[in-house]
Amino acid sequence: MDLFTSLSAFSVFLAIGGLGLAFLLISLIFGEIFDFFDTSIDHELDHGPGLFSTRVMSVFITAFGGFGAIATHYGWSPLASSGLGFVSGLVFGGAAYGFARFLYGQQATSEVRATELVGQLARVVVAIPAGGVGQVRCRVGEELIDKIARAHDGVTLPEHTAVRVEDVLGEIVVVRKS
Repeated sequence: MDLFTSLSAFSVFLAIGGLGLAFLLISLIFGEIFDFFDTSIDHELDHGPGLFSTRVMSVFITAFGGFGAIATHYGWSPLASSGLGFVSGLVFGGAAYGFARFLYGQQATSEVRATELVGQLARVVVAIPAGGVGQVRCRVGEELIDKIARAHDGVTLPEHTAVRVEDVLGEIVVVRKS
């Protein structure tokens, strides 16, 4: 019981800030393993980072403890120090959230969906033998896509033949001479 009575507000704020910093470092090292604060409600629409992600919460707790300790050191009451810590936590947590959203928004993907390939014009780059497979190249947006291809009616399609993608079966596209 003497431990709790001998703790000063400064020590409590430092412990809170240290705990937040330790948790932030652990979450930065181990990634999303400890992201149990993050709920699907936060990022259901775009799957970006949420307000309650581990990193945002850790920054909030670290700022709360750090600024609370600074305020206590300069003679503020524990209640006023808690208020400053809370506001500082909101500011720094909000900045971490905004930065995470910015980084998430900068991500790009090279994934091409099957629906984007159907109907596209392509060119045979590796001849397609009768009943066999070859390779075609088509442009989807700004990206050139090479796919394994099979002729729709099983005929031979020589190299440089213009074709149209009719269907996608897994990783193989079915093409017809255009």
